[in-house]
Amino acid sequence: MSEAVAVHHGAFGRTALYELDRPFVTHAHREGHLIFFVNGGPAGVNVGDVSVHLKETCAAAVSPWEPHNFAKPEKSGATMCLVMYIKPLWFLENCQSAEGVLDFGRPKIQVNEEIRRWILRLTSLLLEPEDSEAMDGYMFEMTRICYDQTWQRTQQKSPLGRLKSRFSDFRVRRSLRVMQENYSEEMQMDELAREVGLSRPHFFKLFKKQMGITPNLYLNTLRAEHAITELMTTEKSITDIGHDLGFSSQASFTRFFASNVGIPPSEYRRVAHEC
Repeated sequence: MSEAVAVHHGAFGRTALYELDRPFVTHAHREGHLIFFVNGGPAGVNVGDVSVHLKETCAAAVSPWEPHNFAKPEKSGATMCLVMYIKPLWFLENCQSAEGVLDFGRPKIQVNEEIRRWILRLTSLLLEPEDSEAMDGYMFEMTRICYDQTWQRTQQKSPLGRLKSRFSDFRVRRSLRVMQENYSEEMQMDELAREVGLSRPHFFKLFKKQMGITPNLYLNTLRAEHAITELMTTEKSITDIGHDLGFSSQASFTRFFASNVGIPPSEYRRVAHEC
């Protein structure tokens, strides 16, 4: 069973040490996402149509709202990963080289000696939470180094150029608002499509073109984010959190959370801490 060794929340977002022994479903985050191999069995991350084999010399970078999934071969030992979730606005407020958006140029990161040193520092800091005041600085340096590397020798558009293709259609923007206001309710995509004036097939096609993910994945992201916030900031039971998000049972909520976050909600709450 996958386990959390440590989870830390701060102004930057969150970072965690996970021991993962099973794959995740395709999902997304509003944060930038960095995944580093620490030790253990083989694993990979599929980012869009690119497969990244996690190892000591290779890590994965996932831009906000980019669909991805964690891949784990059957009968392979658990993989310990350092996983970072970086709030785009926090990064942009602190980074001189970012062009107005946290968007990685490519999903593969070459883990050089400098990045390896930062992996070790962050891992040590997660295991010694009394020194967590340094976490913001460590997270920023790691993100900056990886961000700059992904835009070196790439033929991709600039971050701002890629951003222009998102959020440009008023019907997609309206659907985002509707989902943000109603993510805890059972939402029928046919009804959502009609509300923004589109047929279901046209709505799905337009949403995927603009956002890079389906409306269902977007809605799942909102629910997972709210669940994490509730686990961190309230004393609600797992059952009540799941019920508030529209799940019929604790078991169904636990399956949803584990497949999107990687570990059960009770395990997440047990090890998580804030600065």
